[in-house]
Amino acid sequence: MNVASKLEHHAEELSALGHPVRLKVLRFVVQGGRDGTAAGDIQAHVDLPASTLSHHLKRLVDAGLLTTRNEGTFHYYAADYKALRGLTDFVWEDCCKRGKGTCC
Repeated sequence: MNVASKLEHHAEELSALGHPVRLKVLRFVVQGGRDGTAAGDIQAHVDLPASTLSHHLKRLVDAGLLTTRNEGTFHYYAADYKALRGLTDFVWEDCCKRGKGTCC
């Protein structure tokens, strides 16, 4: 991935996290582990109507930060840990390089 497309990709991820509800959802889903968290549990945690929550979940899925799966009538959301690691690695990859030192 070239630098420009990498910047656009990570900007989209950060944009998706730029809303307090979505950040709260992501943190809750991350805590749920690799098996995922049921949409109903997420809804109870954030106390939002299903339609509003659906919008926020879709935004996180579209940004590639969450994955979703259906089991019957239940919807589960899981963090895409590889994508999250890629985002945090991107933020830190050039840490302190302009000062020619290491700070982290």
